[in-house]
Amino acid sequence: MMRAAVTMRSGATAGDARVRRSPSTVLAVVVGVLLTGLIGTWAAPVASAHSRVVSSDPADGASVQSGPQSVSITFNEPIQETFAVLTVVGPDDHYWQDGTPTVSGPRLSVALRELGPAGTYTLNYRVTSADGHPVEGKRTFELATAGDGTPAQRLMPRPAGATTARRCGRSSWWRSSCWSVDSAWSCG
Repeated sequence: MMRAAVTMRSGATAGDARVRRSPSTVLAVVVGVLLTGLIGTWAAPVASAHSRVVSSDPADGASVQSGPQSVSITFNEPIQETFAVLTVVGPDDHYWQDGTPTVSGPRLSVALRELGPAGTYTLNYRVTSADGHPVEGKRTFELATAGDGTPAQRLMPRPAGATTARRCGRSSWWRSSCWSVDSAWSCG
């Protein structure tokens, strides 16, 4: 229980009484507020950020003399295996990945066909981060010397003025399914 000293001036009424708190009471209140804040920061859950790319092989923007046998993208945390997409598009607008991508912890990878024309190859990725949010982007590398490879299918041209949501006919949530089914059109 808090103690308060009541001081009355001569001629003052009971309604004019002032409460004077002792220094130890004020100190106890301040310490209590500080401890509550400190405990609150320790007990609060850690904020979960989305996965982010930490590296790729070949490195983003790198120039290679011959085509790699596979490409990979490494994230800062393990990613979910479901709905993982990794396509490799060459300077000729053809796909150059061979097979489906695999996820191993934080690493997304896919095998490549023998590459063909020299130029910029783009790795388009879309994954589901550990917290359930989709993460997408692209990385590039330059093939300096042309190879003898045969590409897979050619990208379908994007209709003039079309947006991903209209092409898919759904909301942005649905874009992820559309993109993973038809990764020719990136949702960006």
